Amino acid sequence: MSGDIEGIGAAVTAGLAGRAVEPRHGGTGGVHADARCLNCGTSLKGSHCHHCGQRADVHRSFGAIGHDLVHAIFHFEGKIWNTLPLLSWRPGDLTRRYIHGERARFISPLALFLFAVFLTYAVLAIVGSGGGFSDGLNKAAAEQTRATAIKDSMQEEVDRIDAELATSGLSADDRRKLQIERDVLQKSADYLGVARSRSKDERAADRVAGPPVLENPIDQLTTSADFISQNKIDTGVPFIDHGLKKAFANPALVLYKLQANAYKFAWALIPLSLPFMWLLFPFSRRFHTYDHFVFVTYSISFMLLLLVVVRLLNLTIFGDLAIFFAMLYVPFHMYRQLRGAYRSSRFGSLVRATLLLFFSLFAVIWFMLLLLAVGISG
Repeated sequence: MSGDIEGIGAAVTAGLAGRAVEPRHGGTGGVHADARCLNCGTSLKGSHCHHCGQRADVHRSFGAIGHDLVHAIFHFEGKIWNTLPLLSWRPGDLTRRYIHGERARFISPLALFLFAVFLTYAVLAIVGSGGGFSDGLNKAAAEQTRATAIKDSMQEEVDRIDAELATSGLSADDRRKLQIERDVLQKSADYLGVARSRSKDERAADRVAGPPVLENPIDQLTTSADFISQNKIDTGVPFIDHGLKKAFANPALVLYKLQANAYKFAWALIPLSLPFMWLLFPFSRRFHTYDHFVFVTYSISFMLLLLVVVRLLNLTIFGDLAIFFAMLYVPFHMYRQLRGAYRSSRFGSLVRATLLLFFSLFAVIWFMLLLLAVGISG
């Protein structure tokens, strides 16, 4: 099931990418008087078909590959230099102008979003997420996986010895040796925190007390995961319990799936954010779902590109300054985009920008829960 869901995520992402960047025309060249469009068969009256938009001459040479590549790059680049300055400083104007039909000069929201997603994924894959958090989390997950495997193997050995001790016909010497071996394994298992080696009353007392609160978030995550696995907290839903069991048995694999699926399902941030945008303008007839879609897509694209810039600056001496500036600029950018795109008053834009900050947090939480559900469903 997990493979099917991951396949759907990859297919949707690839489909969106193809729909956003695939040109509707071929190469360049001269046009004969009786030429017809190779795509739809319409008689040509110029360098492009007036019916479908495809160019008249389609190259089939090896050199055409380089030509198409250069054309696509510079065509995209020409638009990106019209789009990025407005997206960075006057996002509301960009959003409003695109919604009202001024689109030939700018990159479409979806194309820019996909470009930002792939760029973010590529940069983070090369230089890492920074701050040591990702590396620490991966290390903690790997250690948790190894510890779980050791605990399970010890418990299996204890269960085997218990079964052997329950049989009749053992000599006193063999029984004594098995008992000593079992006691050593049981003490080691107890030290590692094997759940089945603890009594029901002990587990109930631990559930009431809860896991300890630690300052280090990585240690907190590891301790909480170990707490849940030890106390066998059941949700009552079989497939959720099965997924949680697999997740805590191999958290390193689940973390890998989360990281691998993040870019596949990045598009889900858009539909997750749209209801919150509607809440900012409830029952308004001035704005429609498409308007909110353009706003959200441009906004998320900017945040991803800002993340890339900050991460690259973290490799220099300006890292701390870049983080400080980004934390201040994000709410200001939301305010500017709301005020420019929706023509709101200063006070209304300020209130809505404050709400949008909280709504963005909720959308990210739902997105992480989606990734977690995909990760543990396999």
